[in-house]
Amino acid sequence: MGLAVFCILKKGESRMEKPMIQIRNLGKTFKTSSGEVKALDNINLDICQGEIFGIIGLSGAGKSTLVRCMNYLEVPTEGEVLFEGESLSRMNGIQLRKTRQSMGMIFQQFNLLAQRNVIRNVCFPLELAGVTKKEARERAMELLKTVGLEEKARAYPAQLSGGQKQRVAIARALATNPKVILCDEATSALDPNTTKSILALLKEINRTTGVTVIVITHEMAVIEAICDRVAIIDKSHIAEVGTVLEIFSEPKSKIGRQLILGDAAKQVDFHNARQIRIIFDGRESTEPVISNLVLSCQVPINIMYAATRDIGGRAKGQMIVQLPEGEADAAKVVNYLKTVKIPFEEVTEHDL
Repeated sequence: MGLAVFCILKKGESRMEKPMIQIRNLGKTFKTSSGEVKALDNINLDICQGEIFGIIGLSGAGKSTLVRCMNYLEVPTEGEVLFEGESLSRMNGIQLRKTRQSMGMIFQQFNLLAQRNVIRNVCFPLELAGVTKKEARERAMELLKTVGLEEKARAYPAQLSGGQKQRVAIARALATNPKVILCDEATSALDPNTTKSILALLKEINRTTGVTVIVITHEMAVIEAICDRVAIIDKSHIAEVGTVLEIFSEPKSKIGRQLILGDAAKQVDFHNARQIRIIFDGRESTEPVISNLVLSCQVPINIMYAATRDIGGRAKGQMIVQLPEGEADAAKVVNYLKTVKIPFEEVTEHDL
């Protein structure tokens, strides 16, 4: 159980260290009126201290059940969760409550108490932890300043925008100085601009405090914007795990390709023509890859689908292009990509 794993650091290097959270052979079955439903099956994950770890999947894949099993809001049917080497299943009630104080949680619908104003919402977990009223209010004001809402201390949730409500929820999650923040679809109810600001806030909190952030989402753009590593969950199983760059560059599972390429890729018409998926794995975003290819090979290239993004001046994403019909011209394109070391693979409609 105590095996070390490679943990990804912020500058891109890795080191061997013991994970903060270890999930071992975890399963969760729900009993319903129509029979048993297997929500999670044989889940194994290691999440390291200080990283931002994403868990992504389609609706119903099991990701929200998984995050609730991490702090035993849902008790697993089988397997175990270890937090800093200690199994939650072996803890008594007092120990489990103490461990949960080390795991703040942020929800999609904010879950603020409507009858309490902002500062009293942030104070709530501190009250449960037995902190004095004076200390709790001082801590709450400090956190409201961190999330940029100190002027809203006496406002009520109904008077706040969605983004402001989520900032209050973040402050509340930080109140007990947790080592981990669990974010269950924390930006799904927000507009794109507000989502961007909330993700930037979480990233800054992670950078300045070292708190581990676990992000549950169905949006690849959220993973791309904030995470160091990601696990893809599909039909109650882990399909693949890797750094965000690895998963974006070369997804190994069909669900990984689907999440990255999106539904638009399904509209690609193959017509029996050969097509390749070019992978943008972090080259300079200003490098004109396709233009250079066409100029070098002197053949036309038909772009069937593109989903590329500029992340910190680096190009990441995918592009599906149709190869020329002639074998000699197609070979030119393939050889050029190999020569300049641009990752690619031939794809068929069954791959998407």
